[in-house]
Amino acid sequence: MTVKVIELVGESKNSWQEAVQNAVKDASKTIRNITGVEVLNNTANVKDGNIVEYKANVKIAFKVDGTS
Repeated sequence: MTVKVIELVGESKNSWQEAVQNAVKDASKTIRNITGVEVLNNTANVKDGNIVEYKANVKIAFKVDGTS
C-alpha cells in the first residue's frame, strides 16, 4: 500500500477542533481513501482582544488508488 500526505489549513469561526474537521471535510470532497490526520499547529486571528478565526495546520494521509 502507498499513502500520500498533503498539508492543509482548516479554518473556523468557532474552535480549533472545528477547523481540523473542516479541513478533513473539505479534503474529502476531492480526495478518496483518507486514512488519518495529524494536527501540526493551531493559530488564530485576533481582533480587539478577541479570537475571530481559528486555524489548524494539518497533514492528511490517504491511500493511493491502485495500491494494496
